[in-house]
Amino acid sequence: MAEEVKYDESSIRSLDWKEHIRLRPGMYIGKLGDGSAADDGIYVLVKEIIDNSIDEHTMGHGKAIEIKIMDHRVEVRDYGRGIPLGKLVDCVSKINTGGKYDSGAFQKSVGLNGVGTKAVNALSSYFKVQSFREGKTRWVEFRKGEITTESAEEATTQRNGTHMIFEPDNTIFKNYHYIPQFLENLIWNYCYLNAGLTINFNGQKFFSQNGLLDLLRNKTDEDAIRYPIIHLKGNDIEIALTHGNQYGEEYYSFVNGQYTTQGGTHLAAFRQSLVDTVREHFNKDYAVEDVRASIIAAVSVRVQEPVFESQTKTKLGSNNISPDSNSPTIRTFVNDFLKAKLDNFLHMNPSVREAMKKRIEQSERERKELAGIKKLANDRAKKANLHNKKLRDCRNHLPDVKSEDRYETTLFITEGDSASGSITKSRNVQTQAVFSLRGKPLNCFGMTKKVVYENEEFNLLQHALDIEDGLDNLRYNRIVIATDADVDGMHIRLLMLTFFLQFFPDLVRNGHVYILQTPLFRVRNPRNHKETIYCYSDDERLKAIKKLGGGKKVEITRFKGLGEISPDEFGRFIGENMRIEPVILDKEATIPKLLSYYMGKNTPDRQRFIIDNLRVEKDILEEEPVAEVA
Repeated sequence: MAEEVKYDESSIRSLDWKEHIRLRPGMYIGKLGDGSAADDGIYVLVKEIIDNSIDEHTMGHGKAIEIKIMDHRVEVRDYGRGIPLGKLVDCVSKINTGGKYDSGAFQKSVGLNGVGTKAVNALSSYFKVQSFREGKTRWVEFRKGEITTESAEEATTQRNGTHMIFEPDNTIFKNYHYIPQFLENLIWNYCYLNAGLTINFNGQKFFSQNGLLDLLRNKTDEDAIRYPIIHLKGNDIEIALTHGNQYGEEYYSFVNGQYTTQGGTHLAAFRQSLVDTVREHFNKDYAVEDVRASIIAAVSVRVQEPVFESQTKTKLGSNNISPDSNSPTIRTFVNDFLKAKLDNFLHMNPSVREAMKKRIEQSERERKELAGIKKLANDRAKKANLHNKKLRDCRNHLPDVKSEDRYETTLFITEGDSASGSITKSRNVQTQAVFSLRGKPLNCFGMTKKVVYENEEFNLLQHALDIEDGLDNLRYNRIVIATDADVDGMHIRLLMLTFFLQFFPDLVRNGHVYILQTPLFRVRNPRNHKETIYCYSDDERLKAIKKLGGGKKVEITRFKGLGEISPDEFGRFIGENMRIEPVILDKEATIPKLLSYYMGKNTPDRQRFIIDNLRVEKDILEEEPVAEVA
C-alpha cells in the first residue's frame, strides 16, 4: 500500500515573483528552446524589452531605437520619456506595476500585463536598467531578479530615454544562440508597423516609409503577383493585399505592433470579410477557397486593452475594439472598413478588379479539375494509413497536446530503411514520429498540385502531416529532414524542400521545417572509450583530438550515413540536446526565384556560382595522418 503523503500547513508554499517566473518560465515566455525557432524564449525576452520602446514611440515620444545584440548580451536604448526615476526598481521588479494600466498614458499598447520586463529580469543572469529623464539619471543592476548594485540620482547631459541590458540565464536557456535572420525579421516588422521609426540594429539602419505596403513588397516578387498591391489605411487599421501564383494563403497579422503569428479574431475577421466583400462586389457566390487561394495579405489593427490568449501575445482573443460595451466588435470593425475601402478601390481601378476576378476564376477551375483525383487519392491514403509502413507515428500530436510538450512533437523524414531504423529505435515514442522515404523523391519543381495526389509518397506525407486544407490541423510542430551528410543526402534534402516550398510554403514561413545536424566524427580514447566526443565540423574534430591528447591516443570514426550510427548513439542526437537548423527564407528571397535557381534548368547564374566557388579538397581525415581511423 502506498505511503500516504502528508498534507498540512507545512505543505503550503508561497513563491515570490521571481521564484515563480523561474520555476514556471513557460507561463510567461512560452517555450524555452535554444534559439533555433523564431518563437523560442530568448526572442520573446528581446521582444518584451523592445515593446516598451515601441509603445513610447507610438505615444509620440522618440523616433529612433538603438539595439545591439552580440553573443549572449542584448542592449536596447530608446529616446522616449524615460522611466520615472523614483519608480525605476518597481517597474522592472514588481509584478503588476507599470504605466500601461492608465489608458491615458498608453492608449493602444502591446504590453498591458505589467509582466514582460519583470520576466526578462528574473530570467537573466545579468540585467541593468538605466533611465535618463529631464537632466537626471539613475541605474540599477540585478542578477536573476535580485538587486546587486544601484546608483543614486545624478546629473546627466544625455537625452531622455531608457537603456536596458540583459544576458539570458544559460542555466534556463541551455546552449542558446541568436539567429540573425530571426532578429532582423522581428525588427523589420517593428518598422513596417511604425512607419517613420528608425531602428539601428548592430550598426545597420532599418526604416520603412510606407508601412505594410513595404512589407508585402519585400515579401513578394513583382513578376509573381497578379496585380499591384492594394494598400488601404484608416483609423486604427491598415491592410495590404494582392494575389500571387503560389499555393495556399499567406498572411502577416499584427495587433498594436505585435506580430500575431497565430492570428486571432482580427485575422479571422479579415479572411471572412474579404470573401463577403468580393462576393458582393462581383455579385457572384464564389467559393471561399477560390477567393482566398494564393492570397498574400498583411493586416494591422490597434485596439484598447487587447486580450491575447497567452503572455507571448501570438494570438488575439479580443472580440471588441475597446472595453466599452458599446464599441464595435473586431468582426464589424474590419468588415465595415474592408467593405467600404476595398469596394471603392476596385471600382476606381478596373484593371486590378479584372486581374483579381481572373485569379479567383482560375482557382475555381483548378479546384474543379483536382476534385476527381483528390477523392481517389484520399481514399487510397485512408486505406494506406491503416497499415502505413512509411510512418512510425508517435502518441502525442500538436493539436491534441495543451502543455509545452506540443512544441516537441516532431516528424523525422528519413532516407532508406537503415536510417529510419536507427531513429525509430532511439526516438521518444511520445512525441517523435518517423516517415521513411524509399529513395530520392520526385523533383516537383514547376509541377501543379496534381502531383501531390498522383505521387503516392507525397500524398501519404501530406496525410501524415494533415495539411491538405491548411496548417490548422498540422500534427507535428517540427518537421525535421534527416539525410546523410553526402551528395545524395543533400540532393534528397533539396528535393524535400522543393516539395514544401512549392506546395506548402506556410510550413517554412511559419518555422516548422528544420534540417537535422548529426555528427560527422566520433573522437574517443581507443583503450577505454570513457571519454567520447561527437563533432559536427572539422574545427570541432581538431579541438577534440587536442583535448584527448592527439596523436595515436585517439580513435576517429567518420560517419558517412545515418545508418552507420547505432540506435544507442542516435538517441543522444535527437534528444534534449538535438541540433537542428531552421529553414529560413531571407527577406530578399522569393520562392519562385529560389526554386528556379536551385531546382530549375542549369541556369547561367547557377553555373557562374559553381565556377566561382569550385575548389578541390583532400579527404578531411588525410590532413591528420597521426590519428587512427576506425
